[in-house]
Amino acid sequence: MSMIRWIAPALALVAGCRAYTWTSPVPAEMRTVAVPTFRNESSVTEMGSVLTRQILREFQREGTMKIAAVGDSAYEVQGVVTSSGSTSAAYETRKIVRNHEFRLKVRARVSVIDKTTGAVVIGDRLYEADTTYLTSADRLTAERDASGRVAEALARQIVDDVVSRNWGTDDADENRAEKPLEDNDYDE
Repeated sequence: MSMIRWIAPALALVAGCRAYTWTSPVPAEMRTVAVPTFRNESSVTEMGSVLTRQILREFQREGTMKIAAVGDSAYEVQGVVTSSGSTSAAYETRKIVRNHEFRLKVRARVSVIDKTTGAVVIGDRLYEADTTYLTSADRLTAERDASGRVAEALARQIVDDVVSRNWGTDDADENRAEKPLEDNDYDE
């Protein structure tokens, strides 16, 4: 009798999981992506290159898409790091009031192009990420170190959008409603 108590729930669990699939929704012939170096219009040195490297790493980590050369890929991720800025997050009060914690915010506009049809899959979408960093003397070096963390967060967002798009349709993705950029969002 006690064996029936265990078998029935186990069978119900197996039956419930049989419809679940572990395969990717991305068609096999569309699983290659190229990521040319992003143009950098921000105040953070080499931010375009740093973000490009992080996007490539995130595609490798996620595993659905394979990295390919620009001419050999099914998709191409193109982008521009449009702005960056640091604002004070905390102050150190001793003899002189000095900022010691800053928040770095970076914005990028990204498009994904289907290279087989020329269709825009993701069109000029705004991505934004931020992080904090501490500094006592060399703010420039601390900001450069923080740029890697911001790039990692942006890369996760971008790769998630590419991999999780609705692969059941051939329609280009409609842009999400985005808030307009405001000049006072950054201290540049």
